[in-house]
Amino acid sequence: MIFVSDFYKKIFSQKVYKIALDAGCTCPNRDGTLGRGGCIFCSQNGSGDFIPGRNLAIEEQIEKAKALVESKFSRAAARGEKVSKKFIVYFQNFTNTYAGADGDEGRLFALFEKAVSAPDVVGIAIGTRPDCLSEGMLAFLGELSERTFVQIELGLQTANEKTADYCRRGFKNEVYTNAVDRLHKAAENAGGRIHVVTHVIFGLPGDGTDDMMETVKLAVAGGTDGIKITVLYVVEGTDLAKEYRAGKFKALEKEEYYDLLRKALPLLPKDMVVHRLTGDPPKRILIAPEWTADKKRVMNEIRGISGLM
Repeated sequence: MIFVSDFYKKIFSQKVYKIALDAGCTCPNRDGTLGRGGCIFCSQNGSGDFIPGRNLAIEEQIEKAKALVESKFSRAAARGEKVSKKFIVYFQNFTNTYAGADGDEGRLFALFEKAVSAPDVVGIAIGTRPDCLSEGMLAFLGELSERTFVQIELGLQTANEKTADYCRRGFKNEVYTNAVDRLHKAAENAGGRIHVVTHVIFGLPGDGTDDMMETVKLAVAGGTDGIKITVLYVVEGTDLAKEYRAGKFKALEKEEYYDLLRKALPLLPKDMVVHRLTGDPPKRILIAPEWTADKKRVMNEIRGISGLM
């Protein structure tokens, strides 16, 4: 397996930073197409709790997002490192290839084009659902990938379809595997390449160890280029919070999660890009597990686990 910092350095010959932006999208699980409440674990901000604000023009969002990582440049310069500021714009929250009920994908196309044309931007990452990739969107992404780096992040979360139904995921596993294939073919047809990343959650109610390992195996077999693994965290304002407070499930303890990682990582092929192994919950609305709030310590402990990193 390859860690994402090394992957990006190989492509861009330097360190790059992802800056999160808001495309003003919603989700078929929220606008009534599939449901109204969203996935059971998703916050009101659609998992985009650190984004400047959807009311801002994309140019202003980019500048504000750049300012948020400015301290990292200062620390690097203080260590005597050569600093060259390059960014991947990351459309993170909600479903960013979903044009909503009116189907106006042209707005999204224009927004993505504007974002990748901004100064110092070297690529784009787009978070979405596997069931929200129209033929027009695929053609656009394929053509875009011929001109710049394109990373598409798909939420799989679990291979256990009973758990997926409980979470209100809204699609079957085969929709996910088909989406990975369609993305790769769209890029190939345009002479480009799309880097597909799959999101996986460990600790979902109803998932045992075998289910979680099967989820990793499904992502690998489906042809994903990269993977993000995170522990389930419970935040305020979600239906999951109600389930947790009712005692219907327990959040994973830290050592339980580490043991799951020890089992999962050997399942990854040598060329798999690992994008993350820990979540980044917003502390102000975090309910559980409390140990995830200390991100720096968790990351250091993951690095220190023998044979893990």
